[in-house]
Amino acid sequence: MIPETTYNTLQELIKTSTMEEIIWINGYLNGLVSGAVHAKLPDATGNGHLKINGSLVNGNGHLPNGNALPVAVKKMTIAYGTETGNSKKLALQFSASAKKEKLSVKCVALEQYRLEDLDREDHFFLIISTHGEGEPPETAKKFIQHIEGYRGRLDKVQFSVLALGDSSYPLYCKTGEDVDQRLFDLGAKRVVPLVKCDVDFEEAAAGWYRAIASHVSNAGNVNNVGNPEVLGQALANPAVSGQVVGSSQESLAIAAVPKKSGKKNYEGRITKTINLNDRGSLKETYHIEIVTDEALDYEPGDSIAIIPSNNEDLVNHIINKAGADANEVITSGKYTGTVKELLLNKLNICHLLTSTVKKYADLSGYQFAEKRMDLVDLLRLYPLKNNVVFVQVLGILNPIAPRLYSVSSAVTAGDHEVHITVSRHKFQTEDEEKFGLCSSFLGDLPVNSKVIFYIHRNRSFKLPSSEKDIIMVGPGTGIAPFRSFLVERDLKGDLGRNWLFFGEQHFQSDFLYQTEIQQYLQTGVLHKVSLAFSRDQQEKIYVQHRMLEQGDELYKWLTNGAVFYVAGTKDPMSIDVEKTLLRIIAKHGQKTEEEAIAFLDQMKKEERYHKDVY
Repeated sequence: MIPETTYNTLQELIKTSTMEEIIWINGYLNGLVSGAVHAKLPDATGNGHLKINGSLVNGNGHLPNGNALPVAVKKMTIAYGTETGNSKKLALQFSASAKKEKLSVKCVALEQYRLEDLDREDHFFLIISTHGEGEPPETAKKFIQHIEGYRGRLDKVQFSVLALGDSSYPLYCKTGEDVDQRLFDLGAKRVVPLVKCDVDFEEAAAGWYRAIASHVSNAGNVNNVGNPEVLGQALANPAVSGQVVGSSQESLAIAAVPKKSGKKNYEGRITKTINLNDRGSLKETYHIEIVTDEALDYEPGDSIAIIPSNNEDLVNHIINKAGADANEVITSGKYTGTVKELLLNKLNICHLLTSTVKKYADLSGYQFAEKRMDLVDLLRLYPLKNNVVFVQVLGILNPIAPRLYSVSSAVTAGDHEVHITVSRHKFQTEDEEKFGLCSSFLGDLPVNSKVIFYIHRNRSFKLPSSEKDIIMVGPGTGIAPFRSFLVERDLKGDLGRNWLFFGEQHFQSDFLYQTEIQQYLQTGVLHKVSLAFSRDQQEKIYVQHRMLEQGDELYKWLTNGAVFYVAGTKDPMSIDVEKTLLRIIAKHGQKTEEEAIAFLDQMKKEERYHKDVY
């Protein structure tokens, strides 16, 4: 970092300099940082000379004979780890821009990256997202395990990390932070500081790219044979909020500072809640309709994010158990309110992270195994000494994280309504059955209750062009985005064929949206429906079994360009579906296992294979 006064002076210098002057200054600074400058700074007229790598160079970065210095070509790698596709989209976009700027660039997914290449990289730039509670994308885990266990040094590698995340979650951009720190600890040189992006990431991500492109352009040649305007524009552009960094550990770079989150909160009113499961079902799945005063703007494939409140009876029980004053006003992290207000609406008290449980153990003085537990269970098993310690415990609790629900409706201009499909989540602990916080919160809300939500864009789970065929695999609440797809295709009169695979436990009680699906089949919106009800016969049948049964036709759809979608639970459903898809490709395409994998990889590159799983 440099002092603010120096930074302001630099800003003023850039604003008042011509482009030729900026080029000259940039060439000199680059030589200075690289350690190649051995002579005094030329005078203001450019008559002085620099000695670079043993040769005299004039103020314009040329040898005395007028020839430009030879260009040292630098290679850059842009690697990405993605779950929903945003990191991939940015990586491809930035790689295309780099090529237009005559930069040598390789773009690669982390699951396909050759780990042995890492210590040979010139410039390694990583775009990576964080999901859930600080978890890396599935496709990035092998790379992260590699660098965590790496025992060598990466002293020759110059790097920067662009981290994508959602600031509503407690461990915002944690994967990016961890990878950035680990690469630095291994000796790699951080040439542009870590940039963390919220859900509206485009502007901050573009600033990060301008910074890395500027660095690579300048690193390639002291004469700045890339695009010299990039540096000046990056410095002077107020939208980027540039920050100059220079030290023995970091080369000259411009760090993009992300703008504040642009998430827009809507206040909605529940107008309808219908339990889609019939009598005798072991499940509760709700179709919920929400109306707002403001017009909504979302697309099929998007989600809405809802922040629930904790159960009031449970909150009262916690307060009584701790012997706390419900009306005591305290400050916890970024929140200020009464004990009850914080516990009811702000702080997560259910299924605490193991890191939070460890902090509780330290505060309480007990020693016990660190596993995920509810606050009420911790208070029961390991009671606190006094109210002072309880207030400290409130300080270690994370905010309530939003829950995402795929929209199951389509919207036209001016619409004020959105639908979601919510299954009440049940799970068994050692001694009792418990329920998911948000699914119970929504399922128990009466009609006319208010909810606050924002729209979460999913740019990688969208309908293709109108003439394209689509195959949708969505068991359980995985049906939600596909209901949205079908509504949209029906409204627009799209010509592409639509094939739905749906599964649940029982046909009689668990066939979600049965009437609508049958109507779409009758009207021709749905061209084919394949159903799997696992508990209606002795042998369990799932959607992947139906895929195998109709593998020949499914493969023909794929070879004719159909786009394949899967939505619902990640493990094991989406994993089993992908394995089944590979079996179908191998069998009906008469391919080896390696050829089937290559076929599916090509589908992914062509954006014909999409997942929206949780």
